[in-house]
Amino acid sequence: MTRRLLSLAALVMFTSAVSMAQSTPSTTPANTPANTLTAAEKQAGWTLLFDGTSLAAWRGYQQADLPPEWMAIDGAMTKVKNTNDIVTRKQYGDFELTLDWKLPLGGNSGIFYRGTEKETKVYWSAPEYQLAEDSLTPDSRNIMTSVAAVYGFYPSKRGVVHRAGEWNSTRIIAKGAHVEHWLNGALIAQYELWSPEWLLKLRGDPADPSKPPLKFAPYADWGMAKIGYIAIQGDHDGELSMRNIKIRELK
Repeated sequence: MTRRLLSLAALVMFTSAVSMAQSTPSTTPANTPANTLTAAEKQAGWTLLFDGTSLAAWRGYQQADLPPEWMAIDGAMTKVKNTNDIVTRKQYGDFELTLDWKLPLGGNSGIFYRGTEKETKVYWSAPEYQLAEDSLTPDSRNIMTSVAAVYGFYPSKRGVVHRAGEWNSTRIIAKGAHVEHWLNGALIAQYELWSPEWLLKLRGDPADPSKPPLKFAPYADWGMAKIGYIAIQGDHDGELSMRNIKIRELK
């Protein structure tokens, strides 16, 4: 390859890297204390869903109060055993949500968005950002249900999640039909709710046996809400810890 072609290739790679960096949402400065907002975040409209001690922003799914198994431990919102799912007291439509989380070996949970309380479980109404420890969790054997996947719809990516017991950073952006799943600064999946492609994945293709409907299809309102609760899954065994849970509404 000539020197000119090498220079051109380097320029293309540099331009691509700059473009990707610009498309990646900014993160909180590393020296910011946990469970706090910077002045810039406050100016941008961010609010805390957990301040390190109070869980007042949350309640149990279909309950008025918070299940006692959810506690503030060492500055983290934590549950240590199987319990009820929890939801935000406020509903959100267009939003950007960020949080840190960690799971032990085999740990499994999920974050749901625009959820309703029409069904017995929040996962019968809302899309899920899968949380999992990817080495031992059965769901993680399938990239469609592994960590950060749009559960059952759009796949995750291998090699992005940190090891068991280490903190990971999640970002979910929902603006109208457009949704993005981020993990540790990497864009894992993006999709359009209610699009023909999305509906085909949900309801399956009667003419193609290789594309059966997903388990959510019998629930007519599944994924259709334009505003709803942020929910955290608690009905799996084991520990889950979360901190720096921040949200801002998008206009």
